[in-house]
Amino acid sequence: MKALYLLLAMSMLGACSMRDTVNMDNPTNQVHDLNDIDHDGVIEARERCAGTVLGASIDNYGCGKIKPINERRELKILFANDSFYLDPQYYGQIEELAAFMRQYPNTKVTIEGHCSRTGTHEHNQELSQNRANAVTAVLSQQFGIAAERLTAIGYSFDRPVDPSDTPLAHTRNRRVIAELTGEDTAADMKWTIYTVDEQVK
Repeated sequence: MKALYLLLAMSMLGACSMRDTVNMDNPTNQVHDLNDIDHDGVIEARERCAGTVLGASIDNYGCGKIKPINERRELKILFANDSFYLDPQYYGQIEELAAFMRQYPNTKVTIEGHCSRTGTHEHNQELSQNRANAVTAVLSQQFGIAAERLTAIGYSFDRPVDPSDTPLAHTRNRRVIAELTGEDTAADMKWTIYTVDEQVK
């Protein structure tokens, strides 16, 4: 009797498998688009935001994340001792800053002027203010950034980047910093192995 049940079960299983067999002679149609046209790591079948900025952080649907613009940039602009003369060799950096501000028209920038710890605080206060003014003047007069978007502040020698009392420290402290803020937003970029190098430039 057991043998009869076993044969019956095997025949039923065989019949089921025969009915489920599909002929694969013809190619199958791909139902979903598995391409990633904008190279953000999200397939087109799931994509809701085409044309994401390359390298931006994204959600599961390919929509880029944004962040408010609020950053400090130390411009590689150095001044001679007791001078606020802005050498034209530094205009390229200021032009890059101006280009960024044109791209984001609601941003404003505060240029901070700094000095080395030599001379009186009062003298260096005026000197640092003149250094900041020199940069904002170039932004306005050379690169067309509206004056109401520019602020210049001098900090004398109160905020040294190198507090040691060496000739190298004095050179490094005679500098300017740009602080950008605004209502605009920018793409929140993903960290990569090259991010640190990009920031160092």
